[in-house]
Amino acid sequence: MKPIWIVDDDQSIRWVLEKALARENIPHKSFSNPNDVLNALEKETPQVLISDIRMPRGNGLDLLQHVKVSHPHLPVIIMTAFSDLDSAVSSFQGGAFEYLTKPFDVEKAVELIHRAVEQGIRSESGNKEAAAWRQESTEIIGQAPAMQEIFRAIGRLAQSHATVLITGESGAGKELVAHALHKHSPRAKGPFVSLSTSAVPKDLLESELFGHERGAFPGAQTLRRGRFEQADGGTLFLGEIGDLPFDLQTRLLRVLTDGHFYRMGGQDPIKANVRIIASTHQNLEQRVAAGTFREDLMHRLNVIRLRMPSLRERSEDIPILARHFMLSCAKSLGVEPKKLSDEVLKEISAMPFPGNVRQLENLCHWLTVMTPASVIGVGDLPADIVAQASEQPVVLHGESSPTNPVLAKSTASDWESGLGRLAVKMLQDGDKEVYDALCSRFEKAVLQAALEVTRGRRVEAAQRLGIGRNTITRKLQELGIDD
Repeated sequence: MKPIWIVDDDQSIRWVLEKALARENIPHKSFSNPNDVLNALEKETPQVLISDIRMPRGNGLDLLQHVKVSHPHLPVIIMTAFSDLDSAVSSFQGGAFEYLTKPFDVEKAVELIHRAVEQGIRSESGNKEAAAWRQESTEIIGQAPAMQEIFRAIGRLAQSHATVLITGESGAGKELVAHALHKHSPRAKGPFVSLSTSAVPKDLLESELFGHERGAFPGAQTLRRGRFEQADGGTLFLGEIGDLPFDLQTRLLRVLTDGHFYRMGGQDPIKANVRIIASTHQNLEQRVAAGTFREDLMHRLNVIRLRMPSLRERSEDIPILARHFMLSCAKSLGVEPKKLSDEVLKEISAMPFPGNVRQLENLCHWLTVMTPASVIGVGDLPADIVAQASEQPVVLHGESSPTNPVLAKSTASDWESGLGRLAVKMLQDGDKEVYDALCSRFEKAVLQAALEVTRGRRVEAAQRLGIGRNTITRKLQELGIDD
């Protein structure tokens, strides 16, 4: 077996991967910069190349580009501690096998390397990958594992024309994902047209979608092009598709089936050269079961499904999002940006934000306008937000469904206090191995919660928890949990 090559200027990262590969009896070789790799490639070829992006003596994306020209079938795993959409898209556009964010789970990394080896064997006769390219700006901000999955998906879909359905709670940023999918697609030079089906009265929605001829109905004095025609050659984003009236669902299905539609009052079919991206905060499967949404339309829309996580599921992103919104609000108002104190960042990071990213943005706008201080403290937070945070239970949600069970109603301080009291009692009672016993109970509760949220899907549960698939399998067996 050829060796695995590791490229990173950080000696500790190289050491961790070397030890992990050695335990698996996988040959490996390490480099501290891309230049040494390029020189070594003239003499030999690795089985898999694992490279950091940012290094003092080179760039991993540039290395990826060189490798894909000279060794197009070599699987490359890109690592980075600076996780953003541009890095993910550039990695996948450049032909990377996978995108690994630091810090990473070692078992997950080893599992990824095994898959890359298998991919390399299967793709010996594959086609040459496209060269890497980079975008100038980042549409979506996020470093949480759940957001990295979104970035990966956008990167993988960059060359696709497939219909995409984006699910997630209101205010989570579904339209931002649609914009990013369009910008990084072959239709990027075409128009991006957006329509929220819940924001337009039912009587006007058909005309908004398909347009109308002059005289089609009272008041139609001129010909009007609908959103499908406006989006010709580009992308049409249909927000809250679950609210689309049933009769219009039939018309939309016909367009998606044969690619043609008619203006209201029109006789001539019009070709729809449009990519559809739809979104909903509702559970379409439940609406199909209730008879309010066509099952065949759901399957037409559900070619690729992406789930946008709620802000509660990516609370580690709240500080960077808040700083971004404070700067953008100040810029839009033409004032000096105000700073959020560390205490405020800690406070808002623990808030539930049922309105998701949109609610956080509104809060930052309020603070920019209403607070006189240049450095905002906890006392400057609006009273209703603070009250909401103290009353709101901690809720773990599944995919966009209002009927998902509440898995934990106690606050963080409640369960921590309860755990402490239980530890005291066990110690006073003379119990043995208290630490291991409590850790097992904690792990069991967390794993059961994750499996309930993901409806028993182990891989998704592991991703949501930030652990490897092998880790969750082993833990379930050790704890005797049936998923």
